[in-house]
Amino acid sequence: MRFSRKRLGAVEAKLDRIEAGVLTSIVGDLLELLGDDDETEQDPLAALVGMPSGPVERPADPALARLLPDAYGDDDEAAAEFRRYTQADLRAGKRESATVVLATLAPLLDRGGKVLLDREHQDAWLGCLNDLRLVLGTRLEVTEDTEFDPGSDDPREQALHVYGWLGWLQESLLASMDPGAR
Repeated sequence: MRFSRKRLGAVEAKLDRIEAGVLTSIVGDLLELLGDDDETEQDPLAALVGMPSGPVERPADPALARLLPDAYGDDDEAAAEFRRYTQADLRAGKRESATVVLATLAPLLDRGGKVLLDREHQDAWLGCLNDLRLVLGTRLEVTEDTEFDPGSDDPREQALHVYGWLGWLQESLLASMDPGAR
């Protein structure tokens, strides 16, 4: 799979059914990690205006914390208050992008085929691919020194290959996007 630029700012890629299946599976995992809604309890007035009623705590899961980072690394109280105003929308945006990717992949699960992405879908795919890499990189504890072809004796071998493939997809999509369409 490699993205290429088409006319009118669209990009296209051909996926086989295995590629579509792998992407569908890991995007589904991402949606599960993000959850349906914040589990914070709301008072009725706060619910009316669409925000949690109190500070929102940093996620305990390191991968989710990577997706929803602290705005203030040295001030827990300010970070929690900032989350109160932003986390629900950030999660919703990430879920929306993942849902767009799943909808695009659904027709390809049986036989593979071509994906044609307009400008809006390109942004959703870029965001989702980035989120997938952040989660997988956190789970695999990827650093600058990580060996991406560790050998078959490493239990992370396949996951590291998927991580590399996601990076390659992201780079391919970015390179094929029309810079004038932004």
